[in-house]
Amino acid sequence: MSDTQFDAALDILRRLNPTTLQENLKNLIELQPNLAQDLLSSVDVPLSIEKDPTHSHREYLCCDYNRDIDSFRSPWSNTYFPELSPEDLQDSPFPSAPLREMEILANDSFDVYRDLYYEGGISSVYLWDLNEDDFDGHDFAGVVLFKKNQSDHSNWDSIHVFEVTPSPSTPDSFDYKVTTTIILHLDKTKSDQDSHMMLSGNLTRQTEKDVAVDMSRPLDVISTSHVANLGSLIEDIESQMRNLLETVYFEKTRDIFHQTRNAAIASSAEEANKGAHAEIIKGLQSL
Repeated sequence: MSDTQFDAALDILRRLNPTTLQENLKNLIELQPNLAQDLLSSVDVPLSIEKDPTHSHREYLCCDYNRDIDSFRSPWSNTYFPELSPEDLQDSPFPSAPLREMEILANDSFDVYRDLYYEGGISSVYLWDLNEDDFDGHDFAGVVLFKKNQSDHSNWDSIHVFEVTPSPSTPDSFDYKVTTTIILHLDKTKSDQDSHMMLSGNLTRQTEKDVAVDMSRPLDVISTSHVANLGSLIEDIESQMRNLLETVYFEKTRDIFHQTRNAAIASSAEEANKGAHAEIIKGLQSL
C-alpha cells in the first residue's frame, strides 16, 4: 500500500502547479507522514539559503542531503545550524576526516566554477561515505549545488547528486554516476503594458561515465583527480542541459506565443474585414 501511495503522491505533484511545489509537498506529508522520508529524498525543491555565523556569515545552500532534524550542515565550518544538542550530534552524519578534506577542496573548486559560469550566485558541495571505513579514495557520494537568483521571482537551481565507485569492468577506473536536476522559474512583469509571463518547471537527466584514476598516488592527489573528473563531467552535463532548455523548451514556448499572437491578429483582422463588408453591403442596399 505504501508503494501505491508513494506513486500516487508523485503523480499528484507532477500535475500540480510547480510554483507551489513546496507547499504541495508539505500538505502531502501532513496527509501521509509515513511517506515523508521517501518524498523528501525523491522530490527536488528549490534550494534555500542560510548563513554560517561562525564563518563571516558566508552563505551556503540547504537541501535534504545536508539536513539533520531541522538543522543544516555548513560546508564552510562543518557545523549544523541551528546548533544541535550533544545527544543529537552523536547520531548526526558527518564525512570522515579524509573525505572532509576532499569536501573542502571540492567547495573551493566549484566556487571558482560558479564564478566563471554563473557570474554570481551561491554554490555548496556535500560529501558522504558509502562504507563504514574512512575514505581511502573510492566508495563515496555527494551533491553539488548551484543557485542563481536574478530577482525575487526568477531563479535557477542546479542539483547534481553523484556516486563514485570502482568500475567492475576496468581496473584502476571509477564509475561516476550523476543525476542532475535543473529547476527553473522565470517571472516577468511589464508594468507599463500590464503584461505578465511566467515559465516554471524542472528537468532531470542521468549520466554515467568510467574514468581512470591512478590509485598509486597519494590520497590528496587521488582526491584532486576525483574533483577534476566530477568538475569536467558536471560542466558537460550543464552545457547539454542549457542547450536543451534553450533549443527545446524556450523555442517551443516562443512558437506557442507566436501562434497565439498570430491567431489573435488574424481574428482581429477578420472582424475588421467583416465590419468593412457589412458597411459596403449597407451602402449598396441604400442605393
